[in-house]
Amino acid sequence: MIKPHRQRLFDAVVWTVSLMFLAMLALHEAHAGEHRYDVNAPQYRDECGSCHVPYPPALLSAAQWRQVMGALDRHYGTDAGIDAAARDAITRFVVERAGREGGAGNGLPRITTGRWFVREHREAAPKFTSAAVKSAANCGACHRGADRGDYSERGLLVPR
Repeated sequence: MIKPHRQRLFDAVVWTVSLMFLAMLALHEAHAGEHRYDVNAPQYRDECGSCHVPYPPALLSAAQWRQVMGALDRHYGTDAGIDAAARDAITRFVVERAGREGGAGNGLPRITTGRWFVREHREAAPKFTSAAVKSAANCGACHRGADRGDYSERGLLVPR
């Protein structure tokens, strides 16, 4: 039979470990949630998502999104022109959800050259040229939920 003071000590240790586990689980969930973005406007998903994943609007600034949306006839080497009403609706959607900083460079802004993207993908960068990934812009190759705006680590699977 366990002595009462040892039982209390054991119970305290079990409760402490359990609470620490739950706190760590909650922190992990909170961190994973930071990488979920709103890409659910139907026109945005239908128009932009028909050629590539609907990129998170927060990864470019409002000015950069206006630049991208104003040059759809020369959208990264292709004509992605759409009717004015759809263009205006999509522009409103991405500008309202825009971030503060995106990629720089010549021509249209690129998410893949932004400081956050480069820092976040430093270890994965060698995979961008692999046959399975092909490009840093191919988010869906590693982020299984990218088409839904989910970039959490839980859905991350980097091809070998």
